[in-house]
Amino acid sequence: MKKMMIFGAALCVAMAFTSCKSSESAYKKAYEKAKAQERTGYTAEKTTTESSDVPVVAPVETQPVIETRVEDNYDNEVVRRENVSVVAGTGLKTFSVVVGSFGVKANADGLQQRLKSAGLDAQVAYNAGNNMYRVVASTFDNKASAVQSRNQLRTQYPDAWLLSK
Repeated sequence: MKKMMIFGAALCVAMAFTSCKSSESAYKKAYEKAKAQERTGYTAEKTTTESSDVPVVAPVETQPVIETRVEDNYDNEVVRRENVSVVAGTGLKTFSVVVGSFGVKANADGLQQRLKSAGLDAQVAYNAGNNMYRVVASTFDNKASAVQSRNQLRTQYPDAWLLSK
């Protein structure tokens, strides 16, 4: 009798653990939705309401918005400001393009050598605040040149970003 009760309890526990598996597709859908919002730059609040007390408002007719882009306006580009010191290289100008960040100096030196062999004036800068070595592929006095260089480098280094002293 005790064996049957123990077997029944073990069976119930096993069924409880196996029935609580979450659906991987639900996580994948949420991840893809977040990535799509990130690409478009749109972060919407939750648009559905759970209360039926909210009145429904008819949409207002509006004219389509025409987006005008100015190709040489780089004021809205994101630039990180960090206090860095040059460890290996000739020195940084006001704006720099970072293509790699490492916690180990040897890894930063390796990437610097690969960039130098590719013809770039690569440098290594150290950020003591977060103990990271930044590998700078190019450095410029103006933001527009740095943005253009970063955009070109993103074909090979998709996570390239701008650094300002």
